Amino acid sequence: MTTHSPRAIALVFLLLALGAAIQAAPLERVPATTLTMPASPPTFGYSSTNALGNLVFTNPVAITSPPGETNRLFILEKRGRIIVITNLAAPTRTIFMDVVSRVTANDTVGGEEGLLGLAFHPGYATNRYFYLFYAGNDNTTGTSTRHDILSRFTTSPSDPNQGMSGSELKIIRQLDQASNHNGGDVHFGPDGYLYVSLGDEGDSNDTRNNSQIITNDFFSAILRIDVDNRPGNLSPNPHAAVTANYRIPWDNPYVHTNLGGSWNGTFNGALIVNLTNVRSEFWAVGQRNPWRMSFDPQTGMLYCGDVGQNAGTSFEEVDIVVRGGNYGWAFRHGLAAGPKSAQAPANFDNLYHNRPLFSYATDSSTGNRAIVGGVKYYGQRLSQLYGAYIYGDYASGRIWALRHNGNTVTQNTQILQDAPLSCFGIDPSNGDVLYAHIGGGMNSTIKRINYNTTPVGAPLPATLAATGAFADPQTLTPNAGIVPYDINVPFWSDNAHKQRWFSLPNTNLTFGFNREGNLTFPNTTVWVKHFELELTNGVPESNRRLETRFLVKNTAGAYGVTYRWGDSLTNATLVPEGGTNEIFVLNEGGILRTQVWEYPSRVACIICHTPAGGFALGFNTAQLNRDFDYGGTITNQIAALSQAGYFTTNVPDLHTLRALAHPADDSVSLEYRVRSYLAVNCVQCHQPAGTAPTLWDARLTTSTANAGLVNGALINSGDDANNRMLVPGNLSNSMLLSRIATRGPGQMPPLTTSLVDTQAVELIAAWITNDLPSFQFFADWQLAWFGATNSSDAGPLADPDGDGANNKLEALTGTNPTNSLDAWRILILLSNDVPVVEFPQIANRGFEVQSASGLFGSTWTPLNVSANAPFFAMSNRNASVPDNGPAGDSKYYRVRVFEP
Repeated sequence: MTTHSPRAIALVFLLLALGAAIQAAPLERVPATTLTMPASPPTFGYSSTNALGNLVFTNPVAITSPPGETNRLFILEKRGRIIVITNLAAPTRTIFMDVVSRVTANDTVGGEEGLLGLAFHPGYATNRYFYLFYAGNDNTTGTSTRHDILSRFTTSPSDPNQGMSGSELKIIRQLDQASNHNGGDVHFGPDGYLYVSLGDEGDSNDTRNNSQIITNDFFSAILRIDVDNRPGNLSPNPHAAVTANYRIPWDNPYVHTNLGGSWNGTFNGALIVNLTNVRSEFWAVGQRNPWRMSFDPQTGMLYCGDVGQNAGTSFEEVDIVVRGGNYGWAFRHGLAAGPKSAQAPANFDNLYHNRPLFSYATDSSTGNRAIVGGVKYYGQRLSQLYGAYIYGDYASGRIWALRHNGNTVTQNTQILQDAPLSCFGIDPSNGDVLYAHIGGGMNSTIKRINYNTTPVGAPLPATLAATGAFADPQTLTPNAGIVPYDINVPFWSDNAHKQRWFSLPNTNLTFGFNREGNLTFPNTTVWVKHFELELTNGVPESNRRLETRFLVKNTAGAYGVTYRWGDSLTNATLVPEGGTNEIFVLNEGGILRTQVWEYPSRVACIICHTPAGGFALGFNTAQLNRDFDYGGTITNQIAALSQAGYFTTNVPDLHTLRALAHPADDSVSLEYRVRSYLAVNCVQCHQPAGTAPTLWDARLTTSTANAGLVNGALINSGDDANNRMLVPGNLSNSMLLSRIATRGPGQMPPLTTSLVDTQAVELIAAWITNDLPSFQFFADWQLAWFGATNSSDAGPLADPDGDGANNKLEALTGTNPTNSLDAWRILILLSNDVPVVEFPQIANRGFEVQSASGLFGSTWTPLNVSANAPFFAMSNRNASVPDNGPAGDSKYYRVRVFEP
């Protein structure tokens, strides 16, 4: 929030005639006609190969891995075996655990009983817990009959490839009167709770009346339970299936206590009288036969495939499962009427029904008959599939890639057909999508989705020389129209040195200018960035050429490729789509160490160069606002680009533009340097329109007080409830610092870096330790001075001491709001007939001098002089801002004060 100074002083002065020598433009614009980069990279179709060589399985129903592991894969066989595959580069099959004698199953492909779900505890690496869902015999009714059983098991402490079948601890065991519609998938969510899918108990048309009731048994629902018995969670309501081995998360949708508080005790509009009968385990309801679900590892969304009825008009659903969601069965079937539509409450569709994200009809001509829920693809090899939800149909074997923008599907493309199939999974070594091809059951295989070998479209240049960017690749001399530029704060790139260029093919193409947000770029804009690494610390002659990257703006957004120099000094070669790594030996003061350099995949390029980040991350006003040497003429880059006609309009008021502060610039406040670093390294994902699930905003235009940084909440606080985004004075609980100081799982930035940015860690740690303990939100300031936030004297525009400064200004300038003698003031002086505005510039506050021709009804404009440039000083100092503009009959001045 900004405020005005408490004093405005009028001063009359003469208009001075100013002249300037005419100079040649430092940058002359010419078209870039030599580049050969295609508008879009070539595309491919898809194929599949056996992922595990010649290994075969019997009716696999799940493919998974323990959290954090990259070289083991677990295959769940419906007959009652868990198979572990070790060393994925040369797969070896071992029986991890055998519970064949406990499950009710057979080896037929179509049977729906057996061992159905496997999930590893988030803390599996230390507690060795894993959870199974299976159909087996139990005696909750006094007689041994079929039950759906959820149990915990433990891995051997001496052999990580051996589960202990004798360690079973039953969690839920539910009587089940039919052999089909068992669901049975189990996954831990990002919140650490266990989610369990259950069908409607079987038969057809919901004959057992389980689908739209929450006071009976554990069917037709997704459960969410706490298997760690966390403090503050609740005991389950009584039921024969319940054990004392789990608790109910207090925020489950059907919890009606002072803790839960959000549920009003009604379901589908009807009041539930006896709340002790409610199955408070339910997270979502209205599922017919939820066959395979998965969490999106980036957004946390829970996707589920719900199998339709194989009679009459039937629909298969892709559902995004949300808290308290009702997916319609048996009132609805997809978007159509279900077998019990006549029993639906009034206005069910508008009030209670969560419509499927996507549905398709069973079709005898296509063979589509039973959906298999899939996985989100975030691997690096297949950029065409990145971010797509990959799912299929059991009967037809069709596999689709689906994308959406919330509630609307934007793509649903068939990519393969390989019938029959039963489940999907992720290769933990590289993120590839795997699926189980059942075959005849006994000869099932695990397959990997690949590109085919037939490209469509113009090929990418095979070498750097072939791109046409450089007249001489050896000297990096660019061709005409390939314009060099530099930025204020480089993205962290493992100590690499970088050079940058941009180009537009025609001189009639321009960039849309934005003072604070992203610039806009025409399609065919190309940016080039070159990387070198100093192999001997402090010896520039030891620089090793690493790669030269290209980013091409096109109608789809942008794509990126890179060229690796290897041992050559004259040319570089195109890196494969999946990227590659190289190890270098560095000499740091006589100490040798190895460093892994990651040449990014094309997926990595689009992960970072997001629409929210403006595609070209370093090509924005706050980064470009600096001087650059144009062949002996040093001038401001934005001024040079504007004068050369690269912007749609001439850029006015250059001196009032914001500039990012380098981490090493100790004349700038710690807070502004930290915010500059985050705006460079995090903003492409961490902002409201970004791709990361986030509660904080890295944009520099969002004040720190509103950015969710200081004591900011986390989506997942890990194993310590005291963890926050940044905790004043506490380094260990400040998770943003922890992730920047970490390499490996959970590191930030997440891609193409293997070294910690120690300068950034020290900077953020200094801010947490030195400055944040005194940080105040405005509400804290109100409480400190007035004891309340809602008193008449405490409002931001109130002026209780009558000194002309409102409370917001007093808070920003650190003055006493109850003492009229304690005020922050400005002065106006004449220096050589030039008005000069003088004021105390307070550390870590921004100040902008503005002028107007009158106090009322006039437009206030910032003074366009270098002394008025936005700046957040490290320490208090006196500021003098001259008004070099034209004089008028009278002129008034004020100073806007603002926080980072």
